[in-house]
This record gives sequence, structure tokens and C-alpha cells, in this order.
Amino acid sequence: MIEFDSNLIAAMTEWRRHLHRFPECGFDVHQTADFIAEKLASWGIEVVRNIGQTGLVGILRNGNSCASIGLRADMDALHVQEMNTFDHCSRHQGRMHACGHDGHSTMLLGAACHLAQHRNFDGTVYFIFQPDEEHGCGAQAMIDDGLFERFEIDAVYGLHNLPGLPAGHFAVRPGSLMASESSFEIRIKGVGGHAAMPHTGVDPIVVGSQVILGLQTIVSRNLSAIHETAVVSATEFITNGTVNVIPSDVVIKGDCRCFTEDSLARIEQRMEQIVGGICQAAGAQYEFEFINTFYPTVNSAEETQHAVEAAQQALGAERVNPSCDPFTISEDFSSMLRVKPGCYALLGNGIDSVGGCALHNPKYDFNDDILQSGAAYWVTLVQNQLQ
Repeated sequence: MIEFDSNLIAAMTEWRRHLHRFPECGFDVHQTADFIAEKLASWGIEVVRNIGQTGLVGILRNGNSCASIGLRADMDALHVQEMNTFDHCSRHQGRMHACGHDGHSTMLLGAACHLAQHRNFDGTVYFIFQPDEEHGCGAQAMIDDGLFERFEIDAVYGLHNLPGLPAGHFAVRPGSLMASESSFEIRIKGVGGHAAMPHTGVDPIVVGSQVILGLQTIVSRNLSAIHETAVVSATEFITNGTVNVIPSDVVIKGDCRCFTEDSLARIEQRMEQIVGGICQAAGAQYEFEFINTFYPTVNSAEETQHAVEAAQQALGAERVNPSCDPFTISEDFSSMLRVKPGCYALLGNGIDSVGGCALHNPKYDFNDDILQSGAAYWVTLVQNQLQ
């Protein structure tokens, strides 16, 4: 088990609370990136800035091996007004670290500091600090800016805190850990008219209602009930009608989740077929838009086993669940796993008042007691993979 210097443990708490006080959102994480880059450079770690706009990579080399590993943390906060009253609550109106990215960055900083001081590994560690995870754009922006061409990273790993899981416990699974997230917008164009004479037009409300019911058959009739878990939810139904006017337009918006890209492609294809068929039968026109924001988060088997072994050593075997149930939440790290083998895992934030508040809640706070656990996992993973 990794032994951390007491000064480093205290420093991690200080760093985490500093980042919590000054949250930044999206790609506008300049102050956060400056803070992280300054820390890395002070430990002799090479820093490359402005990858994917405001992303950065710290590079730590030791020994003669060509082996490498990438460790990723996210930096951005949410547009949420914090409702906590502790000393380190947000100083930025309407912005808050309500998902724990302040803690994720701090755990990786702690690991970087320890590894830079001890250098008990052979190879290269890439510390990846990513902007704009919450909107699903940051990982792809770094990839498009040459992340994996400019840096020869063999495999990439990520870690996220999880309220409701006991503090310091570890959950992961090979294959699909988290779902995709896609939105859709369907615009149905009918022929409006007087509510007393519906036969003179094409009622888009009736057509839209049939479309919504038809969409529910995608999961129940087009995907395997055993192998293809998915959710298709229509969440908005907007018209330009009124009490005695049949509208001319209906807009249906909604959300889809699934665990494989094959399922994702089938949902999109089948959705447009249903919309097109119902509209054609009714004599209505339609426009269809399907926007994929997050891909499914799919862990490779070998790298997941490496993550499990490192967690068992760092945290204790009794605290590690190597085959947890999948989650229907989504994660931007999925884009990196489409390019490189790797593993995304979850670290318990606690079940009590300190760490049990749900993510994205205005009362949430990262549990500082797990900073050492996350850093220890990172260090152990590096030492195991770069022996």
C-alpha cells in the first residue's frame, strides 16, 4: 500500500478546496489550468498547454522503457448555484463543482507529485487534464488536436467519484460501464385549422402522438431484451396551437441511452423510419435530427484487469467490485476509449452526509477523505504497468 507524506495529504485537501472555491465551466478553465500547470512544473514535470483549447498534459519520464500510460482527470464545473455554506464554497456566482472534478484533478495532482518525488517506475506517465467534460466536447477536442498522435500513450485510464458507494470503495466492470447519451428533435409539419373542422387539415398533434407511441417500440421490439439495454424518452411536446386552433407544427424532443454503438446506430435508424412512415401515412412532412453527445463508455478487458489489481493493492481487495452493474449516466471519457484501450472506474464518495449527496446537486461536495485513496490507486497503477 502506498504511503503518502502527511504534508502531501494536507496539501491535496488545500488544493481541492482552492479549486472548489473558483469553479470554471466548459472550455473556459484558464485559471484552473494555470493552477494545475504551475503545480506540475514545480515538481519538474514537463507541461504542454492548450491541447483542445484549454486542456493540458504533464509528462513525467523515468528510466529507459518505451512503455507509457495516460491518466486523465476533468477540470470543468457546472452552471449550478451552490447552496453550501462551508468556507470553501464557490466564489463564482452560478458556477459550482457539483460533480467532483475538483477532486478528480486533485487526486491526479497528488499522484503526479508522489511519482515525481519517488520516480519508482520505468517509462512515461502522461497526466491528462481535460476541459469541458460536462458538455461532452472536451475529450474529442483534445483528440482532434492530436492528443494521441503527439503523445505515444499505450493505454488511458479515468476515475470518477460516486456518491452512495462507501468512501474509498472501487467499482468497475469490463465492457460497457456507462451509457451513451443522445438527444433527438422531430418537427412534424401538418396543416392547421379550426378545431371544429379537423377534417380540413392534417393534425400534427395526432401524428405526433402516434410517433411518440411508435418510438416506444424501438426498445421493446427492435432491441434484444437480454443483451441490449436502452432507454428512449420523449420529454417535450411543443405546438403552435391554442384552445380552438389545430396547430400546423409540432416539435417532439427527447433523450436516448444505450450501452453499445451498434444499439445506438439501430435506435437512430429505426427512429427515423418510424417518424417517416407515420408522417407519410398521415400526409404530414417532417424534419428529424439525432445528436449524439456521449458514446457508451466501454472498458477493454485487459486494462480493466490492470485497474482491478491496482485497486485491490491500493485500497484492499474487500473494497473492490470488479463486476459492478452498468450505469445509465454518461461520460466524455468514452471518446478516448474509442481510440485507445483503457479503463474508466468509480471511487466511492461515501454514503453519509459528507459524501452521499447526489452528483449535480447544489448541496454536493467532494469527500476529501478519499483524495488519498484515489491518488494511491493512480500511483499503484503506474508502478504496476511501468515496472
